[in-house]
Amino acid sequence: MAGLRVRLHDDVRVGQGLTRGARMLRLDPRARDLLRQREVDASSPLGEALVARLLDLDLAVPILTQDGPFSLADVTVVVPVRDRAAGVDRLLARLGGRLACVVVDDASRDSAALAAVVARHGADLVRLPVNVGPAAARNVGLRRVTTPLVAFVDSDVAADPADLEALLPHFVDPALAAVAPRVWAEAGARWFQRYERSAGGLDLGPVPAAVRPWSAVAYVPSACLVARVDRLGGGFDGGLRSGEDVDLVWRLLSGGHRVRHEPGVVVAHEQRPTVRGWLGRQLFYGTSAAPLAQRHDTQVAPAVLTPLQAALLVSVPLSRGRGRWSTVALAAVVAGQVWRHASGEPAPERARLAVAALGGTSRQGAGLVLRHAAPLTIALALVSRRVRRTVMVVAVAEGLAAWSDGDRQTDPLTFVAARRASDVAYGSGVWWGAARHRMLGALLPHVVRRPRRRS
Repeated sequence: MAGLRVRLHDDVRVGQGLTRGARMLRLDPRARDLLRQREVDASSPLGEALVARLLDLDLAVPILTQDGPFSLADVTVVVPVRDRAAGVDRLLARLGGRLACVVVDDASRDSAALAAVVARHGADLVRLPVNVGPAAARNVGLRRVTTPLVAFVDSDVAADPADLEALLPHFVDPALAAVAPRVWAEAGARWFQRYERSAGGLDLGPVPAAVRPWSAVAYVPSACLVARVDRLGGGFDGGLRSGEDVDLVWRLLSGGHRVRHEPGVVVAHEQRPTVRGWLGRQLFYGTSAAPLAQRHDTQVAPAVLTPLQAALLVSVPLSRGRGRWSTVALAAVVAGQVWRHASGEPAPERARLAVAALGGTSRQGAGLVLRHAAPLTIALALVSRRVRRTVMVVAVAEGLAAWSDGDRQTDPLTFVAARRASDVAYGSGVWWGAARHRMLGALLPHVVRRPRRRS
C-alpha cells in the first residue's frame, strides 16, 4: 500500500472516535494522532492498518494522483451484445481505437450487421452460436484478455477513453479488485425518463464510496466496470441472467478485495423508450434477489435490524390511541441503546447518533413496506383503511424526502408517482423470483443482536 494516502469523508466527525451517520469507529490515541489533518498515508505499519480500516468501513476516500500503476495500454474492453449494432457502433466510435476491444456476439439475429460494425472499427469479434446471456458472454470475452485490466462496457453505455483512464489511479491500492464510475441515465422527455435521470436504478449517487453489503452502495453495476483480471477468477456466474454484477462484487469482497464507486467519472446509459419496457426492467431486476439469496444468504436481506428496531417498525401500524405510547417508548429505547453505545462522545454527538439511528430505522421500514413487500402492502391496503392511511403517509413522505435529496430533474409529484411505480414493479419481481426459486430469504429482514455500524 506504499504511496496510498486517504482523507476522511467530509461528513465524518472526529472526536474520541470517528462517526459517520449512525456509525462510530473507536480509535486508540496513536491512530487519532495520525488523523490530525483528516488525512493519513500508509507509510508506516500503523498508518497502513488505519488506511485499510478507513477504506473498508467507507470512512475515507483515496487521494489520487495521475501517477498510477496502469495506463490505457493495460486495459482491454469487453462488450457483450446481442444485436444492437448501432449501440456498438456508437461505443467503438467513442473509444476511437485507443484500447484493445473484444466484442462478444451473443447469438445475434442479425450477426452480419454487427460483424460489419466491429470490422470497421478494427475490434475483435467472438461469435457465439447460442444465446448464453451477458454474464456468460462477458466470461467468453474475459478469456481473450491478455492485459492486466479488463473494462466491461455494455453496448448501451457511452464511455470515452478518458472516462476509463480516470478510473485507473484507483489501482494504486493493491487490495482494489474493481472500480466503477457513476452510471447516469441519459436525458429523456417522458415522465419516467425524467425520474430515471433523477434516481435511476444504476445510479449509485454523487458520493465516492467503498462497496459494502447492507450499505447505500452495496454493489456496482457491470454496465461499466474496470477490474484486475487476476482477481476475477472464472468471472461472472454464467447461470445468472440478472444480478450477476452483484454476485461478482460480493464474491470479490468476501475474498478480501476492495471494490469502489467513483462518481467523479460519469458515463451515460441509454433509457428504455416505453413505460412497459421501463417497468419490465425493474421487475426483471427484482427477480435476481432470490438466486442471490441462495448464493449469499442474508447479504440480500432488504433490511438489517436489531430486535428492538424490528419491534419499533411493527408497532407503528399496529398502535392506535393510547397504544401509540408503546411506539414512542420503543423509539426511546432504541435511541437509548445508541446513546449508551456512544459513551465517551460529547452529549450533542451522542444525541445526533441516536437521531440518525432512528432515521435509518425509518428508512429501512419504508423500503420494506413500499418496495420489497409492495405486493403484500397493496393487498393489505385494499382491505384495511388503517393500513391504507399509513401506507399513503409513508409513500408520500419517503418520496418527497428522496426527491429533496436528489438532483430534482422533475417535479415532486411526478417523482413520487414514478418512484412508487418503480418500487411496485421491483417488489413484484422479488416475489415472483422468491416463488419460482422457493426462497424466502430475499423477502425477510435480517435481525442482529447489536446495532449495525452503518452510515
